Amino acid sequence: MLQQYQRIMVAVDGSSEAELAFKKAVNVAQRNDSELVLAHVIDTRAFQTVSSFDGMLAEQATEMAKQTLKDYEDYARKHQVTSIKTLIEYGSPKPIIAKQLPEEHQIDLIMIGATGLNAVERIFIGSVSEYVIRHAGCDVLVVRTDLHNQLPAKDAKSE
Repeated sequence: MLQQYQRIMVAVDGSSEAELAFKKAVNVAQRNDSELVLAHVIDTRAFQTVSSFDGMLAEQATEMAKQTLKDYEDYARKHQVTSIKTLIEYGSPKPIIAKQLPEEHQIDLIMIGATGLNAVERIFIGSVSEYVIRHAGCDVLVVRTDLHNQLPAKDAKSE
């Protein structure tokens, strides 16, 4: 029996890796006639280090996230995805993407971009992708390639 995903969540953060995951998620959602959930998590820990934090940074981050999600939603609609939900959350991205959102929205597939962290960075902070793979209660697809299953130009050169 062919697996049909009902709700596909893609975590987007404006990075090129997230863009690859988003475009593939649009294709999978279209083929499965699935709901596409676009999630952006604003990492509030970054604001805790700013001593003069007065709400402006969070407001700017929220406005940028809203515009990014609107652009992604427009792209998905142009590619015949009819059911789209956009979410902006605040907090630590790892547990929100891996557990909270999938449980709240009955997600059965998470699509996420591979990170560009090097080995030393992963040791100290860990990647969101790695955390999601280990802790999510649903299928996770880590996207590394474009729509033609080719590595992006910068990655292809480094190998």
